Amino acid sequence: MISLVLRLIINAIGLWLAAQLVSGIYVTEPGGGSPTDLRTISTLLVLAVIFTAVNALVKPIVKMLSLPLVILTLGLFTLVVNALMLWLTAWLSGFTDYGLTIAGFWSAFWGAIIISLVNFVLGLAVPDRS
Repeated sequence: MISLVLRLIINAIGLWLAAQLVSGIYVTEPGGGSPTDLRTISTLLVLAVIFTAVNALVKPIVKMLSLPLVILTLGLFTLVVNALMLWLTAWLSGFTDYGLTIAGFWSAFWGAIIISLVNFVLGLAVPDRS
């Protein structure tokens, strides 16, 4: 349980960092607020839950269907799959008050790379339980 909560926090940090570094990614919360406001933290956590659910439910199916392209590109197509999962998260968050807006594919691509790097670096501190 603690590992899941830590993973959600890591995803929230990754989403926040992607929104800060990539000009086409915006996090919108209900009622506005400053970056240190609790609404922003709750917005990032809600978006992290959506992002984690998309990665847990949809990503394995997409990776299996795109396996020939992943093999053909020596794994580089995985970056495209990650960008599509981030884009799907933005689309799903549009149905809530907590929004993630992505301007286009390249914004999603660079945002997915940032989130992957944050997950890798911070994920080293959180051991996986098998």
